Amino acid sequence: MSPTADATNLSLAERGFAVVSGVLAKSESQELIAQLGPVPGAGQRGLLKLPIIANLACSKRLLSLIRPYFTMEPRPVRGIYFDKSPDTNWMVAWHQDLTIAVRRQNDVPGFGPWSVKEGVHHVQPRVHLLEQMLTIRLHLDDCQEENGALRVIPGSHRSGRLSADAIQHLRDKEPATVCTVQAGGALLMRPLLLHSSGRSSTQGHRRVIHIEYAGFDLPGGLQWHEAPYHAD
Repeated sequence: MSPTADATNLSLAERGFAVVSGVLAKSESQELIAQLGPVPGAGQRGLLKLPIIANLACSKRLLSLIRPYFTMEPRPVRGIYFDKSPDTNWMVAWHQDLTIAVRRQNDVPGFGPWSVKEGVHHVQPRVHLLEQMLTIRLHLDDCQEENGALRVIPGSHRSGRLSADAIQHLRDKEPATVCTVQAGGALLMRPLLLHSSGRSSTQGHRRVIHIEYAGFDLPGGLQWHEAPYHAD
């Protein structure tokens, strides 16, 4: 591995996140913005159904970036597009990403509780499966604290699923880190990493393509809501 790759590996293992610059060229970011168009509400789900995103998610560039952190070939399983702007602005409380999206409910030991969001079944899987997932957040705009960059508690991903009291304890005990990312860069993060974001106080956009990858097959007949895709 190169020194940069070594540093990323160390950061992901110990801190639960890493920032990688220069993943997308400026022209690619502009093309993605044009193709995706305006975002209804806070975000657009089901992004892997779009060929431009499916091919990007399965590209050698992204897969080579994350393969070192999986024991089997990673597959993209969910894509979301966020556009935080003066017209659509929000804050997100401290939380972990605990749910996955599946095609239908099928009661499997260790999976639950279940919920339905926008007609899609969501469930919390076993913690050891969440530990085999990794998210890439591709930033199409410069992202700083002023326009709603993620704040994280480094190392919190190593504590498993956290109760509300445990989240409050970590917030009181551990300092938060603001994940500033330049346009074209990527934030790699573990789902169990405790994170939040504030409202934007700028007049610009904070556009992010959020792609989740899994390194396992779902048990008990469960199927990912966004089926695996392969690049053309």
